[in-house]
Amino acid sequence: MSQQPRPETGTPARATDARLLTETVTRLRRALRASIRTEYPWETLPMAQVELLQVLAERSPARIGDLAARQRLATSTVSGLVGQMITAGLVARAVDPADRRASAVTLTDAGRDQLAAWARAHERRLNTALEGLDEADRAAIGAALPALVRLTDQLDGSV
Repeated sequence: MSQQPRPETGTPARATDARLLTETVTRLRRALRASIRTEYPWETLPMAQVELLQVLAERSPARIGDLAARQRLATSTVSGLVGQMITAGLVARAVDPADRRASAVTLTDAGRDQLAAWARAHERRLNTALEGLDEADRAAIGAALPALVRLTDQLDGSV
């Protein structure tokens, strides 16, 4: 099925949408990281650690290799991050209940608290930004959220 080019660019609509979505998501992540630093210092919880905490909040306990595969990172990278997070008290390493020869990482109460504080800070920043938009823009973002969740699920399942 042929796509009609967009008059302003001459490129197919899907290519332009994909490019615009990529640019927008990248800018949104950068803006969130920059804006949150005033309330929640970056050094307190680096993004790589946040992402591991989020995975562990969904699936805990987890082996280092499973975390690495899920995050598409080298096992040594995840092992180093986990070591830092153990030192900070955010996660703990214990014997894997499914295989006593292996170890698994679990989220600690301190890790759960840090992740919750990080999420609350981001929600406050986003709520403030959303309040600055007109009702039509807020409604459009709200209407797009289910499709963005499905898109994320599609991307997660495509590897």
